[in-house]
Amino acid sequence: MEISPDNIIYWSYGPLKLNATILFTWLIMVLLVGVSWLVTRKITSDDHLTPGQNLLEVLVQALYDQISEIGQQRPERYLPFVGTLFIFIAAANLLAIVPGYQPPTGSLSTTAALAICVFVAVPLYGIAQLGLWTYLKQYAQPTPVMLPFNIIGELSRTLALAVRLFGNVMSGTMIAGVLLSIVPLFFPIIMQVLGMVTGLIQAYIFAVLAMVYIASATQVQTKQRPLPDE
Repeated sequence: MEISPDNIIYWSYGPLKLNATILFTWLIMVLLVGVSWLVTRKITSDDHLTPGQNLLEVLVQALYDQISEIGQQRPERYLPFVGTLFIFIAAANLLAIVPGYQPPTGSLSTTAALAICVFVAVPLYGIAQLGLWTYLKQYAQPTPVMLPFNIIGELSRTLALAVRLFGNVMSGTMIAGVLLSIVPLFFPIIMQVLGMVTGLIQAYIFAVLAMVYIASATQVQTKQRPLPDE
């Protein structure tokens, strides 16, 4: 049993290697782009919605409400980033029901890349909201003595974000493989359902933590300036 999809090599030429992580990551991106194009090419604002548009609007509205509730701010600015994180991770985990598929979120390189995206997005949103000087001053709060500890905390939570998702997906895949090898006729359906639920929960937790970090970087601005009216 391969612990990580990084170890599954489909093609190599010298230093170039096409492993399962890269292959299935690109397949997921192509799938999401294709589905989005199919759903939105005949998008309409009247009451006669297609099932795809209806499902997409429900998903976007749920993400909108969650971001608004967690961040206590207008969610339009954060919806594309946080929503993309959730949809990508959820799709990567849910497709584990397809035989032969290897979830790229079971690779530490994928989860580290997603965590780095959050690590970069947090100061960008914070600076855009607060300004450079006000944002940087937060690292010296409540006293300048806390500056190195706040920086270490910023780095450690990014590492924790990557390891948490990788560990949960990898361990779930290993447990499912062990149980399927022991009792192949009883556990497949149960483990597939359990894996789908776990995958959705992990995508939700990752998106929520990303929004919490962004909200903590922009909360000073919220206190200083009232939000504009709808």
